[in-house]
Amino acid sequence: NREKYLSFVVPCYNSESYMARCIESLLPGGEDVEIIIIDDGSKDKTVEIADAYQKQYPDLVKVIHKENGGHGSGVNAGLACARGVYFKVVDSDDWLDGTAYQKLLEKIRYYCKEAGGGEEKPDLFVCNYVYNHLEQQITRSMGYGNVFPAEKICHWSETGHFLPSQYLVMHALVYRTEILRQSGIVLPEHTFYVDNLFANCPLPFVQRIYYLNEDLYHYYLGREDQSVNEKVLVSRIDQQILVTQLGNRFVGSDAVQNTEPKLRRYLYR
Repeated sequence: NREKYLSFVVPCYNSESYMARCIESLLPGGEDVEIIIIDDGSKDKTVEIADAYQKQYPDLVKVIHKENGGHGSGVNAGLACARGVYFKVVDSDDWLDGTAYQKLLEKIRYYCKEAGGGEEKPDLFVCNYVYNHLEQQITRSMGYGNVFPAEKICHWSETGHFLPSQYLVMHALVYRTEILRQSGIVLPEHTFYVDNLFANCPLPFVQRIYYLNEDLYHYYLGREDQSVNEKVLVSRIDQQILVTQLGNRFVGSDAVQNTEPKLRRYLYR
């Protein structure tokens, strides 16, 4: 088993109608990546589709079938078995841009291999992400050019100001797997909106950040049953409150108190 540079975890629950688009966008990473598909107790053809990919690409694709535990539970299961130096969650209805994906892999290869260990690896790659309202044919790119210097390793002390509407969201982040494990992150099961915890809780363990100014992640908006659909948001307000409470507890923790002032201000906000 050769080393994998990047582990993708794709949590799937009844994703038969769109998961292929997601997985096909990840396959061009070839043997440098592993794609861990988590079948979270699906009742549709997700199971067969996932198994077919594993059979066709045994060196790239690994499938985990588990009882339904929600998105966070899927991320936990993926992190537990990930072999990649870096780790990224890609939701089953989203996908990656091919060109930006290859640029990210080039950078990861460089820091894992060609830098010869002389230059320390980034703890976190930050990339842009794109909102896709496919039905209305509207796309909007979200970037971080005002926050991080592009194409070089920087530290929190060198960062600029986040705009009021600007956050480090899960879609923008590629963590070094070891950082996630050091942070001890375990997401709550059967809870929506836990990606906020995944995005923020490991940040105090991050020292070296590399901002790749590329539109990597395409975030799909528009499904009726989607967790960010307004009616669905209102019906799950209890879960929003729970995740906010967990976030508040984290912001009061020693990890945050002892961290860089700029990062501390961002997390408080």
